Amino acid sequence: MSTPATDRRPPTAAGPTAPRRTPPTSRTHRWVAVRERVAAAGFMAPAVLLVTLFLLAPFVWTIHRGFFSDTRTSPFSWFDNYALFASDPALARSIQNTLMWVVGTVALPFVLGLAIACMTNAGRFSRLARLCVVLPYALSGSAVAVVWNFMLTTDGAVNQVLTGLGLDSLAQGWLLTWPGNTVVMILANAWQATGVAVILFLVGLQSIPPETLEAGALDGADGRQQFWHIVLPQLRPVSIIVIGMSLVNGLKSFDLIWVLTQGGPGRATETLAVSMYNETFLELRPGAGAAIAVVLTVIVLAASWLYLRRQLDVKGD
Repeated sequence: MSTPATDRRPPTAAGPTAPRRTPPTSRTHRWVAVRERVAAAGFMAPAVLLVTLFLLAPFVWTIHRGFFSDTRTSPFSWFDNYALFASDPALARSIQNTLMWVVGTVALPFVLGLAIACMTNAGRFSRLARLCVVLPYALSGSAVAVVWNFMLTTDGAVNQVLTGLGLDSLAQGWLLTWPGNTVVMILANAWQATGVAVILFLVGLQSIPPETLEAGALDGADGRQQFWHIVLPQLRPVSIIVIGMSLVNGLKSFDLIWVLTQGGPGRATETLAVSMYNETFLELRPGAGAAIAVVLTVIVLAASWLYLRRQLDVKGD
């Protein structure tokens, strides 16, 4: 007797069958994406709120205040506050001093920092020399101004040393005449700012592969040629940082100038940052101070953007 075909089927495995997974629907994907965006917005909200309250809102209010005069008769003055740059001699001198500060605070820390970093990169007393150079950077601008005020006053240390050496003709009031007073303050600023340039350049020098220098020596390049064609090109990223920091710091210099001269004598040493403070809080002209603040902000942003764009474009090429 033959067995039916159904009887010859192999027995199925006992046990519960595994549940079949249903593929996620598009609605589920949308819900997950919305939840992730809400979570990201929640994490970013405190930072955005702080930036808006303490940076964007004051800047917008400053722009708004710059279009209003400081008199009650004609509050809205259009561009009268900005016209002061052409009519006020003190602001014209302030622009000259600001340009001097930009040139001095960019060139001196860069040149001195690079030279000191190269000389102290390897040597017996390199650590002690670096400490002496970097130490002023740990001081505040006000403390640096107090030290240099002790040196530069009429009966200060510099004139006393010159008198003791028989160089009485060189002794003078270093902070009393323009442009010498601006120059000596730029030197005081460089004394402090060179420290951070030395640190950054030392980091760049120690990151240069020694194989590149050895290859240059094998090709017959002397020390000067190795510096110009091997070392300096590899320090380009560090140079961009040093010059960018020096540029911004030079444009917004305030504390050292204020402690040394308070912008005097006769507002001769004011920069735009000092003029902004003087017009707003001493002359009680907040409209003029707001206009100076807007101009200074535009100059800082434009100079930084142009410099970084040029450097990054050259690096990309």
